[in-house]
Amino acid sequence: MLAQMKPTHSIEIKELLKLADRRFKSERDSFLFQEGMVAEELYVIISGKIQISKITSDGRELSLRICGENDICGELTLFTDSPKYLLSAKVLEEGEIAAIKKDVIESEIFQNSKLAFEFMKWMSDHFRKTQTKFRDLVLNGKRGALFSTLIRMTNSYGVEKGNGILIDLPLTNQELANFCGTSRESTNRILSDLKKENIISVKKGKITILDLQYLKDEIGCENCSTIYCNIE
Repeated sequence: MLAQMKPTHSIEIKELLKLADRRFKSERDSFLFQEGMVAEELYVIISGKIQISKITSDGRELSLRICGENDICGELTLFTDSPKYLLSAKVLEEGEIAAIKKDVIESEIFQNSKLAFEFMKWMSDHFRKTQTKFRDLVLNGKRGALFSTLIRMTNSYGVEKGNGILIDLPLTNQELANFCGTSRESTNRILSDLKKENIISVKKGKITILDLQYLKDEIGCENCSTIYCNIE
């Protein structure tokens, strides 16, 4: 099993990049924006990886997705009055970012019906992905949420090896816990159990899934399309 290629967005990224008024290098652990900041721009990821997350009411971080090449973030602020970013965007892997003024892209959407249609399709897919992730987090409990996250990561970053599927994305246990909406301690215990049961192995911060079917069986996986079952 190999990592699934990311579906090409119908939105013409090249056309969006023409609207950008600046490009800049992103540095690891910096933020493109943080929750509550006044929203003036959308961002197109040219290279690198950006983690989109939400701080919960009790102070925990819930990671929602990882944006990569040709992805868009900050889009939830479009067509709102006095907009503020609802989520935070942290740089996981340095790269290059293009910034587009919010009012510029809104004007272009009004004038360009094709762009408006394609943007609506992209947003619809994006919301459907988010809904399936919240479904898994709510219905499957801590253990099931971690299993679901690991399955999604194999679809996004999985590389087939002789003994299983390597998730080719280094993550700390805290970062993994953030995707599951649980504590690092709980994630540590579950990962330890999975290692003892020979379901996974961990080397240099990267997880190899040795028995993917076990994870799927445990959460009653519906084998959704990888377009929606991913971490992106």
